[in-house]
Amino acid sequence: MSAHFQSARQVLRDLATRKLTAAELMEHTLARIDALNPDINAIVARRDGAELMKEAETADHARTRGPLHGLPIAIKDLANVAGLTTTQGSPMLRDFVPAEDELFVARLRAAGAIIVGKTNTPEFGLGSHTFNPVHGATANPYDTTRSCGGSSGGAAAALATGMLSLADGSDMMGSLRNPAGWCNVYGFRPTWGRVPSQPRGDLFLHPLATIGPMARSPEDLAILLDVMSGADPRQPLSATCWADSPTAPLPTAQPMRIGWLGDWGGAYPMEPGILETTRASLDVLADLGHRIEEVQPPFPADRIWQAWSTLRSYALTASLRIFAGQRGQLKASAQWELDRGLALTGQEVQSASDLRSDWQRSAARLFERYDALILPTAQCWPFDIKMGHPTRINEVPMDTYHRWMEVVVPVSLLGLPSVAVPAGFGDEGLPIGVQMFGAHGRDRALLALAQQYHEATDWPNRRPPPGPNP
Repeated sequence: MSAHFQSARQVLRDLATRKLTAAELMEHTLARIDALNPDINAIVARRDGAELMKEAETADHARTRGPLHGLPIAIKDLANVAGLTTTQGSPMLRDFVPAEDELFVARLRAAGAIIVGKTNTPEFGLGSHTFNPVHGATANPYDTTRSCGGSSGGAAAALATGMLSLADGSDMMGSLRNPAGWCNVYGFRPTWGRVPSQPRGDLFLHPLATIGPMARSPEDLAILLDVMSGADPRQPLSATCWADSPTAPLPTAQPMRIGWLGDWGGAYPMEPGILETTRASLDVLADLGHRIEEVQPPFPADRIWQAWSTLRSYALTASLRIFAGQRGQLKASAQWELDRGLALTGQEVQSASDLRSDWQRSAARLFERYDALILPTAQCWPFDIKMGHPTRINEVPMDTYHRWMEVVVPVSLLGLPSVAVPAGFGDEGLPIGVQMFGAHGRDRALLALAQQYHEATDWPNRRPPPGPNP
C-alpha cells in the first residue's frame, strides 16, 4: 500500500512512537496536495506552507500530545476556523475571516491536529454536488469530468486521493453519505446530538443536520468521532447523547439481522446498475454470518418526503433569512428554500412534525426486528460536473433540485446513525456505496459492522483512484 493511503490509525501510531515526525508528515502532505489538488480542487483556502512546516516542527517538540497530535487535516468550508477564510461557497462571504473556531474545530485543535486549509463545498452546502462561484467545482477522483457529490465533496475527494487521512463532514441530506459513496470512502452520520454543533442561534427547533467524520476505514472514523463527540452545556439536546465509552478500538461485530430496503418498493427511481452493484454488499455481509432479509416499505415514501421538504425549508430559512435583502445574490436552490420557508405557516410545520413522529414510531417497531437496515447512498451514478443537478432519473422527472437524493431522507428525518460504506464499481468504473443505519444510539454497533465489512472488502485500497503517485 502506498504511504499516502496508510490508515490514520497507523500514521498516528507512527507519530506517537516517533517513527514518523510531524514535519516529515507535513512535507509529504503538502507535496501530495501540490501534485493532485490542481486537478481535483478538493482543498481550498490553503495556509502558507512555511507556516505549516513551522507548526509541524513545533509539534515534534511538544511535551503534551493529543490523540490527533501532528496530523494534518482540512476543515469543511461551512465551519469557522479562526484566521482562515470561511466562505461557505458564497461570494457574499468571500472575505469573511472568523475570529474563533467552531466547537468541533476547537476540539480537533486541542487534540493536536494541524489545520492546513478548508475542503470545498457547494454554496451554503445546498445540493449534493460540490461547486460554487468562489472556489469552483471539485472533481470526482475516479473521473474528473464527473461530480464528487456533496456537500462534503471536497473532504471525500481529498481522502480518496490520499491528500488527507481524516476529514470532517456534515450531513443534512446525505451530505457526507453521498460523496463517500461516490468517492469510494467512508462517512459516518452519528446519532443526532452526539457531535454538538456550534451553540449559536436556535438550539431546539431544527434537529436535522449533524457533523460527522469521514475516512478510508470505519476504524479511522471512530478515531475522529471520539474527538468530535461529547455533550456541551450550551447544547441542551446533546446532554443526553453519549457520554459512553470511546468508540475506538471498535468491538467485534456480532451476527446481525439486517434488512435490505432497496428502492423502497419502487418509490425511489434508480439508474441502471445501482441496485445490482449495491446488492453485492449483501452477499459480503451474508458470508460474514449476518442474516439478510428483503424488507417491504415500512412507511409511505411520499409522507416522509412531505415532512422532510417542509422541515428542511423551515430549518434552512432560519440561517438564510439574514440574506433575505440580498435574495438575488443567492443561488437558485437557496432562493427556493428561503421563499418556501418564509411562506410556511405554523400549522404546516406542525403537520410535518406529526408525519416525522409517525415515521419514528414505525421505525422503532422496525428496529425491534432488525439490527440494521441498508439502502444505496444515491439513486444515480456521478453525473457530469458541469450539470447543476439531475433533472431526471430514467424517465422520471425530478421536481426539485434535491429530489434525486430522496433515498437518504428516511435516515435524515429521524436523526438516525448511518455509516456510508463503499459497495463497488459500475460498468463505467464509477463508485457507489450503501448506507447501513440503525436505531438511535447504535453508533458503535454500526461502526463495528462496517469495520468487519471493510476488512472483508477494503474497497478504498483495492481500487484507489488513478492519478499521480509521488
